[in-house]
Amino acid sequence: MKRNLHAGGTRSRGLSVNVFTESELEDIHLASLEVLERTGVFVEADDARDIFRDGGCTVDSETRIVRIPPHVVEDAIASSPSKYVLCGRDPKNDFLMEPGRVAFTNFSEGIRIVDIDSGAVRETTKQDIADIARLNDYLDEMDTHEIAVGAKEAPPATAAVHNTEMQLLNTTKPIGIGPLSGMECRAILRMCAEVVGGEDELRARPIVYGGVCPVSPLKLPKDATEVIIECSRWWIPNNILSMAMAGGSSPVTLAGTLVTHNAEVLSGIVLAQLTERGCPMMYGSSTTAMDLKLAAASVGSPEIALISAGVAQLARRYMIPSFVAGL
Repeated sequence: MKRNLHAGGTRSRGLSVNVFTESELEDIHLASLEVLERTGVFVEADDARDIFRDGGCTVDSETRIVRIPPHVVEDAIASSPSKYVLCGRDPKNDFLMEPGRVAFTNFSEGIRIVDIDSGAVRETTKQDIADIARLNDYLDEMDTHEIAVGAKEAPPATAAVHNTEMQLLNTTKPIGIGPLSGMECRAILRMCAEVVGGEDELRARPIVYGGVCPVSPLKLPKDATEVIIECSRWWIPNNILSMAMAGGSSPVTLAGTLVTHNAEVLSGIVLAQLTERGCPMMYGSSTTAMDLKLAAASVGSPEIALISAGVAQLARRYMIPSFVAGL
């Protein structure tokens, strides 16, 4: 099993990036609890709202707004494991997930590629998924493999299943999957269970992890809640990844954006823990700032560095492993 170096711990040398003090982190946390309790989150799907209602949340069936009491949020944070293993098909690629331990992966999902032979820009295919997966599998610096590009020749409704097939065939590292429905998620997990020898074996050694994106501001769409619920029932680690944009779908200030981001991620974690208490989670972020001149996502900017550092601090506060997009 790989145990990478820690970050953020007190050492005799090196640097750390702490954007907020402990008191400021507490303010962001308390503000997030207030947003979840008083403003609430729009939850599109009936079954997800039923789970929230059964877990002690206030649900308005007409507006589809779910208000989550602070004690429910705190309990979900406490029940999310601070440590678990992402498993590879080859056990030598198992990776220990715990707060502060740094890992690297690629990110998804590119829609076009420069052909390595002709130099032409074209749409991506299943063969491209296979080629990139084999490259990732070779690189020691990469600890897991995300779906880098998509199979554009596959039917859209089942594209994620085709993507996962090519990942499973071409890498032995833990795999990040991207289903967009409960149906796709079930098909992928059944396929993975066949690979490892059965459903019980997959639960014991999950070789994949899921990922969903709430819609900013404060919305859990049907596709996201279906995947959250399905992954939780299978005991598959799931990455709740907000993609808020400061100055666009969230407040322009750093702290204000992180309150929105935090509320969205915590709402997904609550749903997962109400589905299966103790299931493994990741605290995710691809949040950035909006370029107010071009109305586009600002990547590679100082703002996203500060946001990402703040996200890592929040995840450490909650003792939940984090996943931060390096843009």
